[in-house]
Amino acid sequence: MSVTNANPALPADWRDFLALTKPRVMTLVVFTGLCGMLAAPVQIHPVLGFTAILCIALGAGAAGALNQWYEADLDAKMKRTQGRPLPAGRMERQSALHFGVWLAAFSLFLMYVAINLVATLILAVSILFYVFVYTIWLKRRTPQNIVIGGAAGAFPPLIGWAAATGSVATLPLLLFALIFLWTPPHFWALALFVKTDYANAGVPMLPVVAGERTTRIQIGLYTLPMIAAAAAPWPLGLTGMLYGLTAAVMSGIFLAMAVQVATRRSAPEDRMIPEKRLFKFSILYLFVLFGALVIDRWIG
Repeated sequence: MSVTNANPALPADWRDFLALTKPRVMTLVVFTGLCGMLAAPVQIHPVLGFTAILCIALGAGAAGALNQWYEADLDAKMKRTQGRPLPAGRMERQSALHFGVWLAAFSLFLMYVAINLVATLILAVSILFYVFVYTIWLKRRTPQNIVIGGAAGAFPPLIGWAAATGSVATLPLLLFALIFLWTPPHFWALALFVKTDYANAGVPMLPVVAGERTTRIQIGLYTLPMIAAAAAPWPLGLTGMLYGLTAAVMSGIFLAMAVQVATRRSAPEDRMIPEKRLFKFSILYLFVLFGALVIDRWIG
């Protein structure tokens, strides 16, 4: 698991530690966690709410740091990750490990002391799942890494809801299912136009192991239950018309883009414009749906 580097690691600064937390990924994690909290039927004190979101952010950052600690050798082989602190030689692996462990421990301690046990347990499961199940067990062994590992990124709405209510309910479980089913088409769209990177690193992503055609079909197939999970809160009476119409419009666009990717013939990585559009839109998709959910619940 060590990364060979001819030069000793340079002293890391705060930007390197921030990079370990994967701040761009954390943005979506924090947003969905916040929306889960705001959509809950119980109002939480603003200070406690801020504390809970901080714990979610710290927990996500800890998982990202431990992921980079374990995958430093893979990151060194991939163009899009070679500039990270560890493969670039700006930080020792042991520093990343200690940072990730202490960040995880602090986030769980603070969540338990300031919020409640249920939210703490779900946060702990999310960190452990991402590190041990996805990063250590699945990532290097199976093309289903994203399918099963997608659960790790689906916990934030549950954590946010539990922070406010001390329990879980049908709506946050549906939000969990939505993110879980959204993850494969989102990441496989990315994997299609960076599959050479994954192949060079020896990561068994679906396009590398099963080929482009199978990946495209799977993107289309996973989009269907994802849309069902996105639409379900409205007919179940858990949300109002605003969310329902937003989910219908956004899901219709997502489906059209997914069908275009699924039915397209193979293309060079530098010409995969529909795949890149689907990847970018998939991020907007979650932001808009979760934002509409919160507004809808407030109106209701």
